[in-house]
Amino acid sequence: MKFNSLYRITIIVWMSIKFFIQLESFRRKSKHSWDQERWQKLLKKQAKEYKEKAIRLEGLLVKLGQFLSTRADILPKVFLEEIEDLVDRVPSFSWNKAKRILEDEWSSDYQDVIRNISERPVASASIGQVYRANLITGEDVAIKIRRPAIRKIIRADFKALRIVFWLMDKFTSYGNQLDLARLYEEVRNVIEDELDFKKELKNGLHFQERYKDNPGYRIPGYISEWSTKKVLVMEWMEGARITNTSYIEDKGINRSDLARKLLRGFLEQLLQEGQFHADPHSGNILIQEDGTIVFIDFGMVGHIEARDAFSIRKLITGVVLSQYRDVTDALEELRFLLPDSDKRQIEKAIQTLVTLFVEQDLTMMDEDTAEQVLREVQTLVNKQPIQLPSEFAFLGRAISTIVGILYTLDPEINLIEEGKPIVQEWINREESDDKRYDPTKVLRQLYARITSIENPLDRLSNELEEHRQWEETVKRKESRSRSMLWNKHYSFSFLFISVIGFFISLSLKLPDLILATSITGGISLLFIIVTSTFEKRVWHKKERSK
Repeated sequence: MKFNSLYRITIIVWMSIKFFIQLESFRRKSKHSWDQERWQKLLKKQAKEYKEKAIRLEGLLVKLGQFLSTRADILPKVFLEEIEDLVDRVPSFSWNKAKRILEDEWSSDYQDVIRNISERPVASASIGQVYRANLITGEDVAIKIRRPAIRKIIRADFKALRIVFWLMDKFTSYGNQLDLARLYEEVRNVIEDELDFKKELKNGLHFQERYKDNPGYRIPGYISEWSTKKVLVMEWMEGARITNTSYIEDKGINRSDLARKLLRGFLEQLLQEGQFHADPHSGNILIQEDGTIVFIDFGMVGHIEARDAFSIRKLITGVVLSQYRDVTDALEELRFLLPDSDKRQIEKAIQTLVTLFVEQDLTMMDEDTAEQVLREVQTLVNKQPIQLPSEFAFLGRAISTIVGILYTLDPEINLIEEGKPIVQEWINREESDDKRYDPTKVLRQLYARITSIENPLDRLSNELEEHRQWEETVKRKESRSRSMLWNKHYSFSFLFISVIGFFISLSLKLPDLILATSITGGISLLFIIVTSTFEKRVWHKKERSK
């Protein structure tokens, strides 16, 4: 059944609708008395259901689960903990199927190319699985073979995802924070590229050229002759996962030095226009005995355009030099801030957080006070019309994944301090000789700006007081949105159930059920339109009477 498109779409969309209704129902019931324990249980239950269906159906659910498992900014911790092992739970397909794909792609017996091969895969992922082999020409290689029927599965899943994103856009708060239509296109384009191993070959050759003069990093070589859309042949690379701390310590590699080295290697991908590795989880970064870092699997890559590279530079420089207006300007240029956002409030929130971090005020406070400060700042920012541009979805995911690995290697790492010399080198390379930054001057400016800033806790208190006035201007809009949202939730649930029923009855040729579901769907749709129009008119009347 998992290869049936209608079945997959029904399962995925219905699960999403059920999750939306459960979450909204809980919020409404707990409006005056929040039960955190019950909330955590609900999230854990949903995460378990998602993981079970992802493992059973495979395809895009696994890929999305792996994407979301690193996004603490999107999903709560209890959900992430439940799905974080999806990357290691993908079932493998049989050697007979793999052998058939090899011979179809090469138009010959696989033994004409391969001297010997392990019939058990060394790795199994959502798109393909990897075998270790030795070619008749003598090279030790890794052979990546695409899953049977995975393109058909992914395309069906994208139909479901399009419906789910539409639901999210119309009936959840994510519609205000994300350009979901563009995000859908971005995800689809990246995953479609990942299905074509010829494109991964091209990406791998690009990164090989990029790191060829960097002795501390390696990219595997590729054998183009035997690589096709469904088969990728590359150099076998020895090494352990970079998060294997036992291996690292056994080999006498300094974990802090390794973390700094990884940070440098990854920042070099981000601080200039071009491609970056969009899937840098621990399975795609190896560490060799001599401390060399190996990047593998370039099926999923992101792109930084020239205009965005300039704005990213402005953002990073603004943080380093405490020029927070430049930071908010850069965020606006990068399309994170919508036109009606309060840039002054956002600037102050960023200034508070960076100052607290640099001055280490957070470590001086007790845990409750520190959490309160961060919670207040987060609330201040959350009230702003901020969105995640679709083109940065994979960049955000890549950064959060790398940060997680860095803290695994060195829990005490200070990313701002370690990043300063790397950023400074980059700035110096980019600037002309007569306009280069003086590192000493940079640090003097940083120290002067930090020491001239008033106590961050006092400033935060003043800012929050100012912000309460701003909140009053949006409170009525939020109230109206919640009311309309809840009415539409119920109506749309019936509408979508009717649509699902219509297609099922159509496929089974049940005319009575077709008629019934059509009538039910029509009534539900009419109710949505009438309710929305009525509420809008009532709200406008109230506004005019004030």
